[in-house]
Amino acid sequence: MRLQKYMAHCGVGSRRKCEKIIEQGRVCQNGKKVDRMGEMVDPEKDRIAVDGKRIQMPLEARVYILLNKSRGTISSVHDQFNRETVLDQIGWKGARIYPVGRLDYDTEGLLLLTNDGELTFEMTHPSHQIEKEYFCIVKGNPKPDQLNRLRAGVDIGGFITSPAKVKYLGGQQDETRLRIVIREGKNRQVRRMFDAIGCPVVFLRRERMGNVRLGNLNPGEWRYLTDREVTYLKSLAGGNTKE
Repeated sequence: MRLQKYMAHCGVGSRRKCEKIIEQGRVCQNGKKVDRMGEMVDPEKDRIAVDGKRIQMPLEARVYILLNKSRGTISSVHDQFNRETVLDQIGWKGARIYPVGRLDYDTEGLLLLTNDGELTFEMTHPSHQIEKEYFCIVKGNPKPDQLNRLRAGVDIGGFITSPAKVKYLGGQQDETRLRIVIREGKNRQVRRMFDAIGCPVVFLRRERMGNVRLGNLNPGEWRYLTDREVTYLKSLAGGNTKE
């Protein structure tokens, strides 16, 4: 945003008053004096000082939500095709919040939403491989050697996955139920992994991230994270990825 608007949001005064203060050379941006209009400010990165005293916008209250995303819902804030987004699904009218990572259109399950940009960045960074557990139903009856390919790491098209944990839950006719735990977050990764062994996914639901669990929420239902869950996720983002 423009410097004078940022200053007004920080409580320095009206925008017109802020413009006069800038013209008087009383404002520094990242240690450099500013004496003209039109300078742009990144509120999260730039340091702004008036008369040598740093100013900052009031901190927005942090929001942490756990949603059981429904199938047929977009893991995004806006959609160019006017499909239902996760914010539409929960009818959110509060602070601006964003999904932490994504679930594809046809996948349901645990999705976190927050306005904590630092936590979002850390949790989605490739260096922090947080466990993600899925319940899935696949076509066919994969044999032990096929499941062992997933446990060893499988090529999903130019990328070899890390070893996954796979548990067989049973099968009937031409479908099989399994649980799979992965640490990466490649686009449609679980679906691509089962495609690679010839057993396409019929149904997929994410049920856990680290030790934060979906629990008994029905599709479309949501709740706020507990303080303990938030503290835990921040500890994982800070580098402690052991479960």
